[in-house]
Amino acid sequence: MSAEYTDATLAQIREVIARLQTPVSDLPTLLSLLAAPLASIGLLPPRFRKFDTSPISSGAFNIAKYAPLIQRALLEHVILVWEPVLVEQDAYHLIEQYFCPDAMSFASPVARQLALYAYSTILSLALTEQSICLLAKLVKAYPIDILHFILSSARDHGASARHGISWEDCVRDVISVPAKVANYMETRRDIPSQLEYGLYFTNVSTRVEYLIYTSRAESTKDNVTSIAYLLAKLANVGVFPASVPSSPAQPSFFRTVLPIIRARTVQNHDDSYSIIWTSIFAALPSSHNLRTVLTSLFVHLTPASNGLDTTSRTRALILREARLVKLLLGPLKKENSELVESFSAVALGRNFDEGHARIFACWAAGAQKDSRDREALDLVLTRVLDVWTDPEHIKHSLLSQHRYLTSLLLIVLKYFPAPSPAHELALSPSFVRSISTYISHLDPSVRRCGMLAAEEVAHTAGKSLEFGDWEGDGDGRAWCRQLRHLLKECDADVDPPPEEDFEQPTVVESPHPEAEAISQATKPPVTVEEITLGYDSDDSLTGYASPPSSRSASPTPSELEEIGRDPTLRLGVKKVARPVYLAQLGEMIRPTSGLQGGDEQLKATTIEVALDVAEELIRRKSGYGTELEENAVNLAHGLVGLQDNYDLDGFDQKRQAALNALVVCCPRKAAPAIIEEFFRNQYSADQRFVMLNALALGARELASLSVPELPGRRALPSEKVAFPSKRLPQAQHKKYITTGDHLSTSDPIQLLLDGISQQAIDKGKEATADKVPELVRERNLRIRPSSKITEVSTDAPSTRAALMRQLVGPQHPKRTTFTEVAAEFFICPFINRFWVFLRDEQTREARTAHQPLLHRYRGAGAGLVLSALVLGRFLETLAVLVHAARNAREWLAVLAPDALELSLALGTRQLSRGEGADDKADDDDEGNITAGLPGDTKQSKDAALLTAALELALIVLDGCLDLDEGRSLGLEHTALLLGIGEWAGKVGGGTQEVRLRRAAAGVLLKVDELSSRWRRSMIRTN
Repeated sequence: MSAEYTDATLAQIREVIARLQTPVSDLPTLLSLLAAPLASIGLLPPRFRKFDTSPISSGAFNIAKYAPLIQRALLEHVILVWEPVLVEQDAYHLIEQYFCPDAMSFASPVARQLALYAYSTILSLALTEQSICLLAKLVKAYPIDILHFILSSARDHGASARHGISWEDCVRDVISVPAKVANYMETRRDIPSQLEYGLYFTNVSTRVEYLIYTSRAESTKDNVTSIAYLLAKLANVGVFPASVPSSPAQPSFFRTVLPIIRARTVQNHDDSYSIIWTSIFAALPSSHNLRTVLTSLFVHLTPASNGLDTTSRTRALILREARLVKLLLGPLKKENSELVESFSAVALGRNFDEGHARIFACWAAGAQKDSRDREALDLVLTRVLDVWTDPEHIKHSLLSQHRYLTSLLLIVLKYFPAPSPAHELALSPSFVRSISTYISHLDPSVRRCGMLAAEEVAHTAGKSLEFGDWEGDGDGRAWCRQLRHLLKECDADVDPPPEEDFEQPTVVESPHPEAEAISQATKPPVTVEEITLGYDSDDSLTGYASPPSSRSASPTPSELEEIGRDPTLRLGVKKVARPVYLAQLGEMIRPTSGLQGGDEQLKATTIEVALDVAEELIRRKSGYGTELEENAVNLAHGLVGLQDNYDLDGFDQKRQAALNALVVCCPRKAAPAIIEEFFRNQYSADQRFVMLNALALGARELASLSVPELPGRRALPSEKVAFPSKRLPQAQHKKYITTGDHLSTSDPIQLLLDGISQQAIDKGKEATADKVPELVRERNLRIRPSSKITEVSTDAPSTRAALMRQLVGPQHPKRTTFTEVAAEFFICPFINRFWVFLRDEQTREARTAHQPLLHRYRGAGAGLVLSALVLGRFLETLAVLVHAARNAREWLAVLAPDALELSLALGTRQLSRGEGADDKADDDDEGNITAGLPGDTKQSKDAALLTAALELALIVLDGCLDLDEGRSLGLEHTALLLGIGEWAGKVGGGTQEVRLRRAAAGVLLKVDELSSRWRRSMIRTN
């Protein structure tokens, strides 16, 4: 192969990677780019071979060099944009082949290398919904034992120097998966089950045991060291707990693998399995890791429910568990000092029961009939005596610890062959002194532990010692008799019962998890036959005899769907491609290609397709790159100016949902653009309402507050139900929804404002309740029950949470909160732009005031901003924004005074020369009310407008009272506060009397409460 050809091939590969990192024009081009590298390494599925239009030579694609680059490009640029289109065209399998090759490609070394690199690539980037799905498939198809096999194969082919680092990186990636996924999902409950903390590490534990089992034939030093390193990392993340977990969500290595190990000891009688386990425990990096593993192992053993039971089945169970410990740890030897010290620290430092004492003694003796390991028994006896004779232990240990150590001492002494060390022990000064200390103990049960040990040691040494007083059941006498009965025979000398007496689990034997899925797929389908019983509840019903119909049968839904897909019936309809970039979406909504004409059907289809995907596409691009920021303003202009000229289904709901998503995902660009467009005179009232709804609902969502559901809006694919819901399915919900529900959801701002203002009024009622003597007396007579449940603070981080934060890598882009952008991009531009607009409108009216009536400019015309209808909705929107932003830093100093000033001006001042001109005769009878301050000329105000202004003032006053008890407003804006109170007291009546009077009364109560607190400090005004 010439150098020129090689250079051309490498340039072709680099070009593919570069094109994947940039926007791709269409789907065929993308499929061609994806197919070429897969075809060169032999992983291209047969049905996609037609897309390999620019083949790459098979030997040119270097997996280690180019695979991570392609995987990174797919995660960062391709999947985010093209996933819906690829899923719709059934081509997403090409993406999955780069991360998790299918079962048909599993035998290929190239496929395994791709999976190995996929772990590090996915976990090195910020997680997304798509990468989590790929990770879920990856951990199931390529578990830890497969990864170890891949790296072992690489080591055997000459990469041993690089194997250690690669295995450490691989273990770190596998261990960090649940922590990173949980950090990304946060409080969401739709985590894939195989990635949940408990189930994930349970599966990892199963695969680790299988890895150890398959490595028993080649228990080389490298294999043992790598597996020991893996166990140490699992111990660091809590997979070896010090107690048996009470919940399946808490993983435990030995709870998962001990039943499998027991089953393997029955099926396999060679020593290789025991040898590799013993070697792994000896190769653990530190004694701390070894003690953690031993503690978890010992607590997961299954001793008898009654530790002193002497039945043959119980003795057989003790023997089985002792042999299991011997299989895993081997015998205790002086040469293996680390195991001896770790066992002593665990077995004598924790409070076990008599059943564990029998297991430890049987293991030390060798767990074999008529055979004793004297060296191991000497090691255990020496360390038990050191603790048992310690005066501090005798005085301060619990009774359960005394019984455990006493039983362990006597059982170990029983296992000794002749000559027994009881002769030296009976003459030991430390033992004799400890007996005296036991006898002087105040607890008779503890005292009898020492007396029993002294008598048994003396009898074993051939001497006579009787303390007496053993009759009865109180003060530990019954326990002493049971232990004496147990010492008559050793557990290791019983004949083990057949293994079928103990339940055996299913052993994992499949080297690849997907092999089971393949075998299941080849099984014939199971047919369910309907069984006819002797009686049918419908047997008594007899239908009318009717002649056969001459009409043909109606087509089934599947036949109708097939007819709809028939291309010969859709000759005149052009298919519009789904947009994958925001620039394409903007071009479909707001074409920039000059004069628009031609096919109206194509235009309608284009707008329909654009609205169908607009919300999902905008939310998908949130936080990734600058594409959304670059196109947000253009999309805002296009969506705001869009008209329903073709009577499309769900047009209003889809446009509103897209605008809401735009405000939420790009508030710094979209909100100022929408505010600017709102004050242009080219829009209808309906379009202005859409803008206001987008600002209010977007602000609520940014502030993590509840948002009313838009009627008819389709849920996005990412919006999954995390918990059971009482709501009916969508079709049934639409059927039973009432007219009132439609009215409330069609005006979400009014719905939100009603709840906010009612909450503010209720707070005022509670605050003024202390001034009413009857209510005060009633409260004092009530007896408030004490709380029986103590609330636990969640601020203190747990060990597991701290560990998970350490394992978390790159974070998902930080989501913008409303308090960060409320003042600069929402409320201040909204208020300031209104004042500028009002000044311009009044200037225009003044210029035409001298002209005849028909030629005068009127700024409060129908559909304009200064009309009562639009201005009332404007104030309601501002009230919702102010309520959502009350935690912003600028709220008290800037937002609250500006909003109060605006509400006072709109509620008392004449905005347009023509305002109220048509209602002079019947201003009080048609919903217009009289409101003003002393000295003002009489003017007519729309009741809805005045109500909105009062509710805005009510919400601002309530927020000031909550944040600083009204100090800043009362002391720094005294005149404004008093003006608000005087204005609310002068409000008259109208057709909206109930809602208006409620708002006015609420404002008066808030002003009175605030003034009463700071009256002495207020500046006196004349």
